Amino acid sequence: MAEKFSYRTSGTCSRAINFTLEDDGTVKDVSFEGGCNGNLQGVSRLIDGMKAQDVIDRCSGIRCGFKSTSCPDQLARALKEALEKLEEK
Repeated sequence: MAEKFSYRTSGTCSRAINFTLEDDGTVKDVSFEGGCNGNLQGVSRLIDGMKAQDVIDRCSGIRCGFKSTSCPDQLARALKEALEKLEEK
C-alpha cells in the first residue's frame, strides 16, 4: 500500500515537498511548494519511479550556492525520514 508524505523544508526557497512512497520504496508523485518551478518540475519527473534509496544516494549533500543545503538535498532528507517511518511500522 502506498503512503503519502509531506516534508517541511528548511534553508531553501521551497517550503515543502509532497510525495508518495510505494511499498517497494519507489518514489511517485513528487511535488514541491515554492522554489524554482522549472528546475523542481524537472527533478520531480526525473526521480518519478526511482527507488528512494537511489534518490537519497544521488541527492544527499547537494548545495545551492552558499547555502548548506538545496531542494534536492532536502528531498533526500525527506525520503530518508519517510523510509525510517515506514520501517517503524
